[in-house]
Amino acid sequence: MLYILLLSPIATGICFYIFSFKRVRILALALQSIVFLFTVYIFGHVHGMDVPLVESIGNWGTLSIQLYCDRIVSVFLTLTAMLFLAFFTFVQGKDYFNRLFIFLFATLQSLIMLIFLSADLFNIFVAVEISTVICGILIMYKHDSRSLYDGLVYLMTNIVGMLFFLMGIGFLYRQFGTLNIYQMAAYMHDAESSDVLLPFAFIMTGVGLKCALMPVFSWLPKAHGTPGAPSIVSAVLSGLYVKGGIYLFLRMRDMFAPAIEMDGFFLALGIITGMAGWIIAVSQKDIKLILAYHTISQLGLILIGISLGGTSRWGAVYHIMNHAVFKSLLFLSAGMIVDTYHTRNIYQIRGVFRTMPVVSIATMAAILGITGAPLFNGSISKYLIQSAEINRAAEIAILLINGGTVLSFVKYAHIFFGKPTEPVTAAVPKVQKGVVIALGVLCLAGGVGGAAFIRLLFGSTASISPLSYLWKSLIWAGSLVLGYFLYTMVLKRWSSLHRGFSIELTFNQICASIAGLFAIILAFGWITAG
Repeated sequence: MLYILLLSPIATGICFYIFSFKRVRILALALQSIVFLFTVYIFGHVHGMDVPLVESIGNWGTLSIQLYCDRIVSVFLTLTAMLFLAFFTFVQGKDYFNRLFIFLFATLQSLIMLIFLSADLFNIFVAVEISTVICGILIMYKHDSRSLYDGLVYLMTNIVGMLFFLMGIGFLYRQFGTLNIYQMAAYMHDAESSDVLLPFAFIMTGVGLKCALMPVFSWLPKAHGTPGAPSIVSAVLSGLYVKGGIYLFLRMRDMFAPAIEMDGFFLALGIITGMAGWIIAVSQKDIKLILAYHTISQLGLILIGISLGGTSRWGAVYHIMNHAVFKSLLFLSAGMIVDTYHTRNIYQIRGVFRTMPVVSIATMAAILGITGAPLFNGSISKYLIQSAEINRAAEIAILLINGGTVLSFVKYAHIFFGKPTEPVTAAVPKVQKGVVIALGVLCLAGGVGGAAFIRLLFGSTASISPLSYLWKSLIWAGSLVLGYFLYTMVLKRWSSLHRGFSIELTFNQICASIAGLFAIILAFGWITAG
């Protein structure tokens, strides 16, 4: 089942590219619907049997290609297929949605699924490398000079980062004689920390780059917010593809945990990343860059939850799902707004509620989700992340990250009010309205039925105290009021914010930051092991 699932999107993409079909777009949508139903079937099979689904090709011992699907993987597969179905529906009628685009998009879907499914470190490396090339092509799809530059920086940066990952794989294979993640995790119980420290530093540097952690985050805004890339590309990169990085962090952390435990270090790194993300986001004037930097901030928050463990870990995993939904919606709606107003400058866009009411309502659902408003999906996952027993400093840091997110989206929400400075005519296709409405409904459903979703998806019981949830809702309301007055009375009058702020690192500087992250992980690992 798993190999058929992996091959289905890429096989159909190849057929579309080679052969000519009159109704290629409708047929692609129909086949994507079948893939989604297939993932739902696998999800039901894994949850019904309550044991992982394992499939292998080849009888070559450690060289066999093995796929592994447990509860979490089945959830990620279903999420991937659901969002790709939404993306394929959204781009119906777009002029760039041709046979080449379908081939690239469908192949990317198969590779993302392989990242989630593979139990083999080298296969994960291959999947990430090929998907990186495809993402680079999609970023450069419209061939304007800025997109070409951003796409090349993205491509070269990620290749360098994954070379660190490959070096770590080589060291582990030499030491353990296997590439299987789960066999290696068993061997880690008998390994000395000093023996696996170097491969740990190599692998976590590559994974840290894919997660856009400090200080190796500068590539992400270039890729996700580049002006020339279609909004659907930004949505799949920020909403879904970047989740492969945080998933790898989760798997690699668990694999090395018996030998090396550095949750405290990654907790601090997550706090720094989360804080830096929203601080830079609030200083942007480009609406897509605001969203891109907030992806960095939310990835930092997810890393905090994983590092805290316990209930916070499940909150972090649920936040991955929630972030995929509301960030996809935010990028899709941002693309629609830019197409209508012909500008990305947030200070030149006003009256979106008047011109695009349906899109505005759906976008507000995503904003309420990402800020953690009561009854919306982000409130449940953020509640669970904060529910662990943590020290006062970490608790304050999480509150600042959440408060900064509210402040940034107070600024973002100003585009919906007032009157357009110039006459604006919006002609939004019904199919696009349907997609953003569906994603907006999911933002609400993930909050109202949050505990039920967690029980269904992960088989875990989420204990949500009504009194504690009410208290955190009041904190959100207070953050909203404070954020509104802080923006309108201070930040809005700060002229330098209207010019925008960006971090432009050269490729050499990016490579230096990657080497710096490797050195930091190695140093802290040495201190921990010693």
